[in-house]
Amino acid sequence: MNTITGVDLAKAEIQVCVCKHNQVQSNKDMTPNEFSIWLANSKPMMIVFEACSTSNYWKQVALSHGHDARLISAKLVSTVRQNQKTDKNDALAVAQAAQLTDVTFINGKTHQQQELQTLTRLRELAVKQKVASQNQLKAILLEFNIRISPQKGGLNGVVQDLLEDAENGFSDLFREAIHTAWQTLLANIQLVKQYDNLIDKAANEHPDCKKLQGIEGVGPMNAINLYLSLGCSDIGVFKKGRDASACIGLTPIQHSSGGKTKLGSVGKHIKNGKIRSCLVNGAMSAINHTVKRKARTTKEQWIQSLVARRGKKCAAVALANKTVRTAFAMLQNNTEYKAELLPA
Repeated sequence: MNTITGVDLAKAEIQVCVCKHNQVQSNKDMTPNEFSIWLANSKPMMIVFEACSTSNYWKQVALSHGHDARLISAKLVSTVRQNQKTDKNDALAVAQAAQLTDVTFINGKTHQQQELQTLTRLRELAVKQKVASQNQLKAILLEFNIRISPQKGGLNGVVQDLLEDAENGFSDLFREAIHTAWQTLLANIQLVKQYDNLIDKAANEHPDCKKLQGIEGVGPMNAINLYLSLGCSDIGVFKKGRDASACIGLTPIQHSSGGKTKLGSVGKHIKNGKIRSCLVNGAMSAINHTVKRKARTTKEQWIQSLVARRGKKCAAVALANKTVRTAFAMLQNNTEYKAELLPA
C-alpha cells in the first residue's frame, strides 16, 4: 500500500496524518465519531496507531473496514519525532516510524484477549488492595506494641483479642475503626478469591489456555498470560520462541560490539515484569515437586540435573524460558503438549 496513515490517539481528539509517496497529504484532528466515519469511507490503506489504552479498540475498528491496521511503540515514535511534541508532530512521527526498515510492530489484542486481560488486571488490583490493607493494619497495631505472631493466631487472632478484651484500655471508637479495617481486609481477601475463580473458569473454557496448562508450572493465570503475550492470530511480532522469551525478559541481556558477543545476566527492570514473575514462580513450584521424586520424563531429568549444577533459582528461570518457547510452538503450530517419558 502506497498510503500510510499515522494516528495519534487521545480521549477527545484524534490526530490523523495521511502520507502518500513520502509526502504529507493531510494532517488534521478529528473527534472519535468523525474518525470512525472516516475509517468507514476511506479506501483500504495502512493505518498505524501509536500504542496506548484505546489503540486495540481502534485497530479492531480499522480492520473491520478492510484497512491494514498496526500498532507501533510509543518509545520508537518519540525517537523519530523531529520537532517539539505536538499532536501533529506525533502523528507525523508515527507515519515516519512505520516506514523504517525492518520495523517491529506491537502485537495487538483481540476483543476476547482484552476481556482475559481485564480479569488479570482486576485481580492484580485486588491483590494490591489486600496487601495494602493488611500492611496498614499490622503497622497500626505495632504502634501500640501489638505484634503479630503465629502463636497468637496470626493477624486474625490478634484483632479478635483486641476487640473482645474489654480491659485493654482502647476506646469504643478505636475498636470500631479496627473492626472496619478488618472487615475491609476480609472483603479484599474474598474479592481476590472471586477473581481467582473467574480466571480458573475462563482458562478452562478457552481451548488455547486449556492446552497451555499441560506444561509444567503453568496454571490458569500463567496460561492466560502466555496466551495474551503469544496468542495473536493476525500480525505476529515474534519470528521464533527465543524472541518471545527475550521480550518477556527470560534471556541474558546482550551488549555486543566489534564482532564480540557479550551476554550479561537476566535484566531486573523489564516491561513484562509481572508476567515473568508469575512464570518464574510457577516454574519454581514445578521444580519443588520434581526434585522430591524420581524423574519420570526427560524434562524432569533435565530439571534435576540443572538444579544439581546451578541451584533452584537459576533452574526456575531456565524452565520459565523453556516454557515460553514451548508455548510459542504450541500456539503457532496448534499442537498439544506431550512430555517425553523416560524408558521403564
